[in-house]
Amino acid sequence: MSKVVTFGEIMLRLAPQGFLRFSQASSFDVVYGGGESNVAVSLANYGVPVDFVTRLPKNDIGECAMMEMRKRGVNVDKIVWGGDRLGIYFLETGAVSRGSKVVYDRAHSAISEIESGMIDWDAVFDGVEWFHWTGITPAISQGAADVCLEAVKAASEKGITISTDLNYRAKLWKYCDDAHREAVMTELTSYCDIVLGNEEDAEMHFGIKPEGISVQTEGHNVKAEAFLSVCKQMMEKFPRAKKVITTLRGSISASHNTWAGVLYDGKKMYETRQYQITDIVDRVGGGDSFMGGLIYGLLKYPEDDQNALDFAVAASCLKHTIKGDANLATVAEVEKLMGGDASGRVAR
Repeated sequence: MSKVVTFGEIMLRLAPQGFLRFSQASSFDVVYGGGESNVAVSLANYGVPVDFVTRLPKNDIGECAMMEMRKRGVNVDKIVWGGDRLGIYFLETGAVSRGSKVVYDRAHSAISEIESGMIDWDAVFDGVEWFHWTGITPAISQGAADVCLEAVKAASEKGITISTDLNYRAKLWKYCDDAHREAVMTELTSYCDIVLGNEEDAEMHFGIKPEGISVQTEGHNVKAEAFLSVCKQMMEKFPRAKKVITTLRGSISASHNTWAGVLYDGKKMYETRQYQITDIVDRVGGGDSFMGGLIYGLLKYPEDDQNALDFAVAASCLKHTIKGDANLATVAEVEKLMGGDASGRVAR
């Protein structure tokens, strides 16, 4: 199958056990993860050859992050080393009516201090057919945004398929004002063939809103067709985009979400079934697992957007049952759920 490259930051995740609050914690569980690294793990788990590119500090914690990726079958040969620290985020897992909380500690991380020219993109993209980045990376720092732009330009010159998950993070865009943020994201997204984002991403990055509906007031009853206008506006703004995809998450509570997706190819809108995800184990990385499933689906079913989209939604549905950032569901498990078997019976 085609080789994929993802580029971004991997972090150390520290979380109180179970549903404890930060103030109750006497210890933290350790996980490594990040938007683009999570996508890479999903793809490796599905048997897709994938490289994860990042910048890590040459110390024990940086080595642990690298080893975690290697353990999951992700190639780490293109990682560059430098800087003093790995970014950290603290996660307090919510339940029922109490939402989860994230506290970032990633200032001066190795990748936040990356500079143009540190990565040899010509070498990275040798034999590669797909490149993926997310809106988290350019939010880290101007340097990270500059290197991300280097990457999409190099990938574009080589005719590589480029995808993005817009991933707006209000807590990260600290180095610039809103106008600069929109300019950065507009230029980067203009190189993309596949664009994923929910209604908040489209509005906050580009001022694009669903027509005739308020997502906040509709809650979990939002219908897929409400986002057709978002997809059309995105394609008008970014004419290179061949497919615009939106995830549809309805938040009934922190423990119960509905989950579905739509894909628009400029002519037709594809829609998935809506899953009821109750008793959520870990929703962090849900969107990343969708993107990993979507890339795999589009590579495996290049002429069948419906099947690719169904795979992405089923894969991310299963991720909500798995502790940690990354999706460890297998292709067989995803296809079983796609086929309608959500019984959760013991496999003997």
